[in-house]
Amino acid sequence: MSGASGDEWVVGPDGAKYWGRYGAAGLLVVSPEREVLLQHRALWSHFGGTWGMPGGARHEHESAVEAAVREAGEEAGVPPALLEVRFSTVLDLGYWSYTTVVADAAERFAPVVSDPESIELRWIAIDRVTELPLHPRFAEGWSGLAARL
Repeated sequence: MSGASGDEWVVGPDGAKYWGRYGAAGLLVVSPEREVLLQHRALWSHFGGTWGMPGGARHEHESAVEAAVREAGEEAGVPPALLEVRFSTVLDLGYWSYTTVVADAAERFAPVVSDPESIELRWIAIDRVTELPLHPRFAEGWSGLAARL
């Protein structure tokens, strides 16, 4: 770990809760077959039962890319050696931020549900993503992300 754990809620001025004392980051992995790796979130988690990308809280002094790759490895068994980061986008609320890191995988790999945060992991064709019940924030940003893929 790069510093103190960021596993903590941040409460915004309007009372909305966001996970990650130092912000959060997620990894959207794109396969050579133009699929993205999505995570079906555990029912007990924030917006549980929805689909999004693996990700989570950044630790103190950890970059967004480091956090996204670490979280994707912990939650989905994403092998860092296969990744080439393409771009990232940031939602910055001033008191909290979320960075979406988009990376190409050199080859399609078998994801692994390796912690209780996932019900399922699945490769989904880019043009089929909106058929799933998406995490609300992921749904808001999906059209912009898809246009860049």
